[in-house]
Amino acid sequence: MTRQFDLAGASGTRYRYSHLDENRFLPPAGANYVIAELTSEGTNVVFAGETDNLASQSWRADLEKARRKFAEATLLTRLNVTRAVREAERQDLVENYHPPLNG
Repeated sequence: MTRQFDLAGASGTRYRYSHLDENRFLPPAGANYVIAELTSEGTNVVFAGETDNLASQSWRADLEKARRKFAEATLLTRLNVTRAVREAERQDLVENYHPPLNG
């Protein structure tokens, strides 16, 4: 079973993200992604992004960059087909967590 994480936006809306196994088949669907350190104290969001096609792995460069500074960073995803929804969700998360790599 895939482990899930609830992340709250600045608006108070909660979004459910799933841990991404980088070696599994990825759907060619739009998605939001969060790069985070998962600790016993909670989820430390270091980057929030979105993509039109999760299977294209455009997120991989962001993950590699994050791992240079945050060695234990991992990728969490949430499928969202509509670009406007993805962009609003990403902005909501950025406003709440202020991820250092979204600067």
